[in-house]
Amino acid sequence: MRDGDLVVRKSRYGAFSTTDLHAVLGDDAIDTLVVGGISTAGVVLSTVRDASDQDYRIFVLADATEDLDPEVHRVLIEKVLPRQADVITTSELAGLVRGA
Repeated sequence: MRDGDLVVRKSRYGAFSTTDLHAVLGDDAIDTLVVGGISTAGVVLSTVRDASDQDYRIFVLADATEDLDPEVHRVLIEKVLPRQADVITTSELAGLVRGA
């Protein structure tokens, strides 16, 4: 973690539920999210759905997410999440950041 990183305490699956994350990001004019984490079917899916409803541009890191059920993870990464997010790898993200 670095100085200035945003830390949000959450008590539900999605990053936006029960937090002021949307307001904080809006205050800083942030419109793009990079999502990774444990529980592709829980945290990642809920966060992507909420973020999409709020018109964020979303990148999901396929190799930085995981689910207890590998088949559920595969279906979400390959079929469900690409409908609302760009699914990329951490290597691809590094290239995007360097190219910015």
